[in-house]
Amino acid sequence: MALVVAEDSPLAADLALLFQRHTADMHADTPPESIHMMDRGQLAAPGIRFFVMRDDGRPVAMGAFKRIDASHAEIKSMHVLAEDRGRGLSRRMLDHLVAAATADGYARLSLETGVQPTFVAARALYARAGFVECPPFEGYVDDPNSVFMTCALG
Repeated sequence: MALVVAEDSPLAADLALLFQRHTADMHADTPPESIHMMDRGQLAAPGIRFFVMRDDGRPVAMGAFKRIDASHAEIKSMHVLAEDRGRGLSRRMLDHLVAAATADGYARLSLETGVQPTFVAARALYARAGFVECPPFEGYVDDPNSVFMTCALG
């Protein structure tokens, strides 16, 4: 198995399945007004670093972070294909995002995730990585369908 995580364009043609699955998961049990995912075009904007994990060239996971200010970034669109889960790929992607954000000089990394059962594993992953619940940040408001988490870097 040759796993490689590299910065890529969210507009790459071979990422269609990752984005289809991510979108389907986000809409599975979350009310539309509580979905805060970014589409491919939004993820291609300045201030966002987007990464793809490939297994022997096949895209199996993605993740990004968006600059909030000089010291704070937000994780966006982290997703691992369902058939590739259970291999530690989510943690590898999260570790990569944390390392890249730290290297970029951010002091804090935050995220928004759901409260629904779909997100239980994600919340546990973030907690094991040192993320703690926090109030809404950067444009978010209190939402009974959202959990906000943050982690000091460095």
